[in-house]
Amino acid sequence: MPVETIQKIDVRWLPPPEPFERIMRALQTLPAGASLQVLIHREPYPLYEALRDSGYVWQTTALGDDDFEILISRAA
Repeated sequence: MPVETIQKIDVRWLPPPEPFERIMRALQTLPAGASLQVLIHREPYPLYEALRDSGYVWQTTALGDDDFEILISRAA
């Protein structure tokens, strides 16, 4: 059984639009079958639309202290 690769980026407290830009750049270089784990200080609603339009799926988890973790992967 293959082990899933997870790349991590932390974009907490970066000024807009830098978190969005860094996430989209990271997704462009994400290897096939890998996921991107994002730490961010607010829920990025505009990102969700861009992910859906680009063929990604995601799972958002509230971590407390207003931080969120988003696990993003290519839709099957």
